[in-house]
Amino acid sequence: MAGHSKWATTKRHKAVVDAKRAKIFTKVGNLIAIAARNGTDPDMNPALAMAIEKAKAANMPQDNIKRAIQRAADKSSADLIEETYEAYGPNGLAIIIEIATDNKNRTLPEVKSTLTKNGGRLADSGSVLFQFARKGVITLSQELDDDLLMEILDSGADDAIESGDETIIYTKQDELSSVRENLLAKNLPIFESELQYIANTPLELADEDAEKAELLLDAIDDLDDVQNLHTNLT
Repeated sequence: MAGHSKWATTKRHKAVVDAKRAKIFTKVGNLIAIAARNGTDPDMNPALAMAIEKAKAANMPQDNIKRAIQRAADKSSADLIEETYEAYGPNGLAIIIEIATDNKNRTLPEVKSTLTKNGGRLADSGSVLFQFARKGVITLSQELDDDLLMEILDSGADDAIESGDETIIYTKQDELSSVRENLLAKNLPIFESELQYIANTPLELADEDAEKAELLLDAIDDLDDVQNLHTNLT
């Protein structure tokens, strides 16, 4: 299994620290509203359950979560469009940008401009995606040991790695929900679970180049309509 992206982990913890920012709540709210299109009961809709999980990890108030679900119930989320952009940054940096927007004519120019200002560019469809595998990723708030690894593998996961005081679990794309349910049945502390694009070949850059890459990624991630950002940077 390719190494977990340190930038992705840093981004997630930054989101928790900055959780009071309206921008974070807006992004997670859109995620919930989109997931709730397929049912507003999280017990019957695994995607919604995972979106709510992500909201709670960001300390989003329960009232905000309820309002986001209600957007699907009253059809106000219908205008949200999901798209995926592919891009390159300097030094072989590969980027996948998932957006949710009610106005593509606003979002696409914003993404293009942000890339250009930071040494990146949009790429042709398919020219970046082939470098990644779509996988389920589950984060446990628990350090990995042999006993935990056996429980994880017994739950149907493909692999698990240690990341600080957390455990990162990888599953097949279509098995994320079932593995998550198995882990919950074992009362394991799930912090977050979602589908991610995992780089087949991680990119490691020297300090100065890594800093430039992180500035580009942070600038894209700060755009209001960007829901998820995936990269080959370690």
